[in-house]
Amino acid sequence: MSDKVIVNLATGLEDAERVTVAFLVATAAAERGQPVRIFLTKEAVRLGLKDGIIGVACEGCPPLPGLAERFATAHGRLLVCPICFNARRLDDTALVGYAEIAGTAPLFDWIGGEAATVFSY
Repeated sequence: MSDKVIVNLATGLEDAERVTVAFLVATAAAERGQPVRIFLTKEAVRLGLKDGIIGVACEGCPPLPGLAERFATAHGRLLVCPICFNARRLDDTALVGYAEIAGTAPLFDWIGGEAATVFSY
């Protein structure tokens, strides 16, 4: 089994609880030292922008900005779907430092033919 973890996230802040769970899973793996990529698609691409991750999803949920900071500190990376990003006419200069515009081919290159654990939200 590979240590690599992919979290596929297609939901943005319209469902902040789902975003929270995705970042909790990704952050837990990254803090264990596993290589992790969150693949952002659809509305989730906005989470790759500075000030894109805001708020607290629910009472008792950790604040999203803190989760994102922990994820980045643990060397997690965001891969932002270029088709989804460009369809929304977003500014790639506004991406956070741990995000990059990268589609499925770079994702498969990163996997490198190994197995990977995948979570989808």
